[in-house]
Amino acid sequence: MRGFHSVVDEIRQDVFKEVAKLAYEGGDLTRVDLIPYQMVRKDALQERSDVFLQRAIITERVRLALGMPYESAANQIPISATIAKADIDQKFFEEPLVNIIPFACNACPPKQVRITDNCQGCTSHPCMNVCPKDAIYVDKYNHCHINQDKCIKCGKCFNQCPYRAISKIERPCAAACGMDAIESDELGRAKINYDKCVSCGMCLVNCPFAAIADKSQIFQIINAIRRGEEVIACVAPAFVGQFKGATPGKILAAMRKLGFSEVVEVGIGADLCTIQEAHDFLNEVPEKIPFMGTSCCPAWSVMAKKTYPEMKENISMALTPMVITARMVKKKHPDARIVFVGPCAAKKLEANRKSVRSYVDFVLTFEELRGMFDAKEVDFSTIEEDPNMDDFKHGTGMGRGFAVSGGVAAAVVEAVKHIDPTVEVKTDFATGLKDCKKMLAMAKAGRRNGYLLEGMACPGGCVAGAGTIRPIKDATLAVEKFKNDAAEMSCAASPYLDQLKDVEEFEKLEMELFRKEDNAKNAE
Repeated sequence: MRGFHSVVDEIRQDVFKEVAKLAYEGGDLTRVDLIPYQMVRKDALQERSDVFLQRAIITERVRLALGMPYESAANQIPISATIAKADIDQKFFEEPLVNIIPFACNACPPKQVRITDNCQGCTSHPCMNVCPKDAIYVDKYNHCHINQDKCIKCGKCFNQCPYRAISKIERPCAAACGMDAIESDELGRAKINYDKCVSCGMCLVNCPFAAIADKSQIFQIINAIRRGEEVIACVAPAFVGQFKGATPGKILAAMRKLGFSEVVEVGIGADLCTIQEAHDFLNEVPEKIPFMGTSCCPAWSVMAKKTYPEMKENISMALTPMVITARMVKKKHPDARIVFVGPCAAKKLEANRKSVRSYVDFVLTFEELRGMFDAKEVDFSTIEEDPNMDDFKHGTGMGRGFAVSGGVAAAVVEAVKHIDPTVEVKTDFATGLKDCKKMLAMAKAGRRNGYLLEGMACPGGCVAGAGTIRPIKDATLAVEKFKNDAAEMSCAASPYLDQLKDVEEFEKLEMELFRKEDNAKNAE
């Protein structure tokens, strides 16, 4: 659904813009109740026949964008009645992060294989011949039909029909979910099994009815800025190419216009994460563990631990680039509020962990950042580049490459060669949780011993995260150029390596906290 203009994209953009305007303007917050009416002014809509339903859906999306819990249709109250809960000094997410608005759901049919009117009633009936459950039968006109009670959705008939008369349909949200976490309620509407969900956000960007949304911290971030606090943005490398016509210098100028006091590139944390994982790989594989999985993608990490708990020790405990960067900035600016700005919904959940909260105060996606730009009327075609680009803390080329699938593994391999040129690192990487699970299955079977495994929950890597804006191909090309433009290519050349010892000491303390949190969640 990303990369092209749609009504759903417009709804998301307008909600973030209106919430950002509400926060920047301050004053009487009861006007929040007017947002759905300002956004939906017509008595009839092309996308929905019921203008009142559309306003109700917008109301819930605004509520979630404020970081507040979703309200069911049976308990509809004005947003202003509870906005005081959002208008506080700081608000961490109350799980669940990703929410389905039931009355917005179209109750799309679950996965089915159907025979269409294109069936020609052929003599050979290859669909019947390959069906393992005898689910296909012929009517008096020699046309085939499927008994859905018998069908196991294997798709063999789909592949055999010479007329392409058989179709496979599936809920877009369920098809996008690599954890099979999308189920149905008693009315056939989609619901999320949170025991399986890892908050990757793929369902919310693939729902064509705007029925799924995650919670946001836009309101709380802007409130901190308006109070005059020092608010520093740590921006993931995937930011390049997300905002049309925006060079890194223009992004820096625009961020300052929003009220951020400083902007830091998370690539500097990616560099240190790379060196740490390279050392861990050399020290642990294969003597202590048969293979090692990367740590930077939280949805991949949580999926691995949920799906294969017996292999959780094989997933690197190295601090993620977000946490390393935030800690480095927090050490220099202890009273500052740190905002991670990136492409990922799951980073919101990572920052919600008790062991991370003291360093990462807020998480903002690129899509939410666009809402802030819109609220402040930032025009990248006219804004001047920031003259202080030299103050912008840069990562190396390999660190910037984390944003694209295969980039993390490539960076670690390159770092290992600097540490010990005699070691050859075998790698495998997967994007999308379905393929990530297949990769782990191969590892469990002993077919990835000695490997470094890179997992990315979003197909294509971070450039395809749930909070991105631009087409994946365009974003990938932009990151590749950004990587090649770096002053230094190797993570081993990072000017921040002197802080690695401090990171490693901190990591030992945090590792125990992470494990305690994981054990507590598993016990639940």
